[in-house]
Amino acid sequence: MPEPPRLVLLFSGHRVDAPGREPPRFPAAKVAAAAAAIEGVLDGLGAGADDLALTQGSAGGDLLFAEACLRRGVHLRLLLPLVEPAFVRASVAPSADGARWVERFRAVRDALEEPPRVIDAAAGADGVDRYARCNERLLETALRWGVERLRFICLWDGAAGDGPGGTGQLVEAVRRLGRPVIRVDARSL
Repeated sequence: MPEPPRLVLLFSGHRVDAPGREPPRFPAAKVAAAAAAIEGVLDGLGAGADDLALTQGSAGGDLLFAEACLRRGVHLRLLLPLVEPAFVRASVAPSADGARWVERFRAVRDALEEPPRVIDAAAGADGVDRYARCNERLLETALRWGVERLRFICLWDGAAGDGPGGTGQLVEAVRRLGRPVIRVDARSL
């Protein structure tokens, strides 16, 4: 990867709904439309080998973004809030078609130049949710190359999340920096 990257593409997005989720937020029937919308955003940014992409790797938006970045030769890094087996159990497998999402996660992981990083072992000990802390670390990592390189992309319905560490947290943090949010609206897919 060139130092510094041309753009740092930070992504956060909804997980594919678990079976029976009420109300639905990102149903499996919208995955293809979300993938196409994310591809369109990356096309518009001219994403390629001179760029760096950062995300967690959850089933749904994160993995759709990761796959699209890998197809373009974007350098991709995953940062996980939990050790990989626990992360897969919590954030990949519970989604609709969970076994397929686990396969997709493993394919992305195996294509990485370096293994996924896990936030430090002490994360969460101070009472801050591990997913929220992971979002903070993702943004800190993105900003190492300068705020002007940051492009934040999200797949988000605009509503509050199910708990701390959701997409809304990163949206607000990026807005506080005065940076635009490139939003794929999950409600209009």
